[in-house]
Amino acid sequence: MTRLATLAPVTSVGSPLSHPSGAEGRPRRVAMVSVHTSPLHQPGTGDAGGMNVYIVELAQRLADLGIEVEIFTRTTSAALPPTVELAPGVVVRHIDAGPYEGLAKENLPTQLCAFTHGVTQAWAAHRPGHYDLIHSHYWLSGHVGRLTSERWGAPLVHAMHTMAKVKNASLADGDTPEPAARVLGENQVACAADRLIANTESEAEELLHHYDADRARVAVVHPGVNLERFRPDPAGIEAGRAAARARLGLPQDALIPLFAGRIQPLKAPDVLLRAVARLLQERPSMRERIAVPVVGGPSGSGLARPEGLQKLAAALGISDVVRFRPPVGQDRLADWFRSASVLVMPSYSESFGLVAVEAQACGTPVIAAEVGGLPVAVRDGASGILVPGHDPADYARALLTFADAPHLSARMGHTAAHHARSFGWDTAALATAGVYAAAMRERRLRVSQARDCGVRPPA
Repeated sequence: MTRLATLAPVTSVGSPLSHPSGAEGRPRRVAMVSVHTSPLHQPGTGDAGGMNVYIVELAQRLADLGIEVEIFTRTTSAALPPTVELAPGVVVRHIDAGPYEGLAKENLPTQLCAFTHGVTQAWAAHRPGHYDLIHSHYWLSGHVGRLTSERWGAPLVHAMHTMAKVKNASLADGDTPEPAARVLGENQVACAADRLIANTESEAEELLHHYDADRARVAVVHPGVNLERFRPDPAGIEAGRAAARARLGLPQDALIPLFAGRIQPLKAPDVLLRAVARLLQERPSMRERIAVPVVGGPSGSGLARPEGLQKLAAALGISDVVRFRPPVGQDRLADWFRSASVLVMPSYSESFGLVAVEAQACGTPVIAAEVGGLPVAVRDGASGILVPGHDPADYARALLTFADAPHLSARMGHTAAHHARSFGWDTAALATAGVYAAAMRERRLRVSQARDCGVRPPA
């Protein structure tokens, strides 16, 4: 077994969509399924993003609670060992399913049977009951989770992370709609899961509305943020910003709106570039005191035009102020957050928006689209500014707010850091363990009732 160095937020108390957490009835061992993206992949590359961070952090904190986690993911290189110890109590298991490289996410449904077979083989090597529960992430993994849950008789907890019907309702220009097969698959998973975990109350309502989910089986657990890694500089927000800018080679007195994430239409980095172009049209003098870092790599439909954003910057006449940088590790990303005047997140859809909370935890306010979970992640007018819609003019006005008030960034940054402290992974893990316990209790009750009636226990 290879050992790797390791690379919120609680159910809404009193809500009919939530379930209390508790130590009783927790699983000993969880099979976590992430088919299309590995927790070992660098966030910001390919299909790796917030979900990767979510799985890694949650698994490690569950292990701290005494719950062993085995993460099943697809093998993407012949060099990968069958198992990797991510952290004490957390193991990544690589499953052969399709070619190692060159297989697009859109083609992964053809490999789900092979992946399910690989997971079942791993289960067969153990005594019955080795895995107490299955936790699947994203609809492809949910399909595998649904089949293995039937086979093992173990409860299934599923997290959608994103939903096809929600994404298709707010597509960016040039983006590709999610296929009907995904919609069907999500419907099947929503029906089969013992519990569905939603990031926010609004996502829970979307599950009820779009997928006719059972309200009693939907739990709201906010994702967390690694507050040890993402935090303001001990010297203070303003001193930390100056030091981070010096390390990254950024101008000290500039307005620095940062984009950090995957480069694809869904995340709308083009809206930021168009907003900057509009701002410079109105304030030409600002060209000498603005720098726009774009940190991330092409992903999803953005892979079809990997140089599209650079070409847009050139067409808008702002190539001189935009700085494209490749994806970076989490510690380096925290430095980028500390260096920025503001993080700009104009996404068309976000189930939560971990990047927004990470930036705020570093003491950086956020300008974000008023969509999905971002109104939970960002306190409008206090830790950042929420913008209805995706008109670049609106984002330009928000940027001017920070340009015209040089101390606003630090003032909002203090509030942002305080706000982010409520999103800890320890709290999220404890709440998730409570959801597990509720799913296991309900499954045991159904089996007991079936036996009392003299019928075959349900899967």
